Amino acid sequence: MARKPLIIRDNQTLRRRFDELGAADTVVGRVSTRPGEDSILLDLLERGVRLIPSALSQAISRRKTMQAKVFGPWMPPLTTAVYDIHQLLEALALFPTGAVVTKQDGKNAGLGVQLWQSIEEVYSLATLGSLPFPFVLQPFYKGARDIRVIVIGDYVEAYERHNGANFRHNLHCGGTSSPCELSAGQQKICRQVMARGKFPYAHLDLMVSGKNNYLIEINLRGGIRGARLSAARYKEMTDAVHEEMLNAAD
Repeated sequence: MARKPLIIRDNQTLRRRFDELGAADTVVGRVSTRPGEDSILLDLLERGVRLIPSALSQAISRRKTMQAKVFGPWMPPLTTAVYDIHQLLEALALFPTGAVVTKQDGKNAGLGVQLWQSIEEVYSLATLGSLPFPFVLQPFYKGARDIRVIVIGDYVEAYERHNGANFRHNLHCGGTSSPCELSAGQQKICRQVMARGKFPYAHLDLMVSGKNNYLIEINLRGGIRGARLSAARYKEMTDAVHEEMLNAAD
């Protein structure tokens, strides 16, 4: 006799019943993984387990290198995911002279972001073992604006972040924020990126350089300092999205 499909809503239950899960079962909410456990998402997906939010959006949120691979068309030109010294050596010939930024995989809130005066500095530190792979490599855009966007269904909120002390605009790193209105083009970028990564909701960081708008980062979950949303309201809205997706599958 076939058992009733399971709906798992917390990571403790997921861990306990992990080996039982299969087609028709659903895991609601982000799957918590330890470093190196990302393959759990692939295993669940291969067994036919439905993930809400999508496995793709969860995997992308965890890895900046994966974001660079998936969202290259929306990111600053020359944004590169660097996995080893051979790729970095190839990048030496592609990047123009000038400052560059590296972003370590799996680090958030402005942590793991470094500014270098040239790509040669990056190469030197990487070859000496002081800069671990993998990381994302990008040109540095001096004076660019930083906009945080929160999208949950039809709800869209944006605020600009600024830090006069250093180039990291994150509020966690001492930045300040002020509400701002998104242009139609900026909203389009957000929706296109979310559709590509199968994000039902997202925190997106946009960089504005001159007339150009670029995606810098996306995550399913992020800090809401600077947002009008309270933590309680944010959870209520994302939970509602989960339930809507769950009911749509019935």
